[in-house]
Amino acid sequence: MNSNLRIELIISAFFIAAGLMGAGYFVGQTLYNSNVALNTADVKGLSEKRVMSDIAHWKIQYTVAGNEKSEVAALYAKSKIDQKKIIDLLIASGFTDDEIILGAVDYETYEYRNDNQKLIETKYFLVGAVEVETKNVQLVPKVRSKINALIAEGLDIKNTAPNYYFTELNTIKPDMLKEATQNARIAANEFAENAGVTVGGIRSASQGNFSILDVGESYGDDRKIEKHIRVVTAVTFYLTK
Repeated sequence: MNSNLRIELIISAFFIAAGLMGAGYFVGQTLYNSNVALNTADVKGLSEKRVMSDIAHWKIQYTVAGNEKSEVAALYAKSKIDQKKIIDLLIASGFTDDEIILGAVDYETYEYRNDNQKLIETKYFLVGAVEVETKNVQLVPKVRSKINALIAEGLDIKNTAPNYYFTELNTIKPDMLKEATQNARIAANEFAENAGVTVGGIRSASQGNFSILDVGESYGDDRKIEKHIRVVTAVTFYLTK
């Protein structure tokens, strides 16, 4: 055998041995990782809760209008009268001064023209708002229906839908996370029972976002007093024989 052929055989043998060693490492690593996976269970736990909103925000808009710019002063006086009627009704219905917010009065002008852009009419508007921000959320829908009675007195009112919010999420988070984790363990126990193993401690855990929605809705979180809160935790448990 000549020297060149011998060198080629030695080099080839070296690469084959190196390849086998590498293959052995990856096979062993795969078995090791697989063994870890077989000794854990990844499960999710759900916690749901219904709560009542603790803050309500409600806006009542009122408008007065005239056809002459000289009437603006009179319009402003009427606007103040309309504002007082709204406030008086709110106070008489159970709201306090601290819960009532008075907005600025906006002055607006609208011009109406024909097809030839000739000015036909100009109207002048004063638009104000009275807002209510309260923790007495149950009172809002009751009083809202009363406000409409002012329309019969000649007030031009826009009675907007109230917004309801739940702001005490931090007070219920711990209990909900605990419940979600307990439910995850229940799911893990069911899996373990079928697999003939036992659930041990927690290897890792993560929580999803808390979702707050109006009850009965798939989106939207500020139109109903009652809210539906939901959180899902993802937990990996150790399993033992």
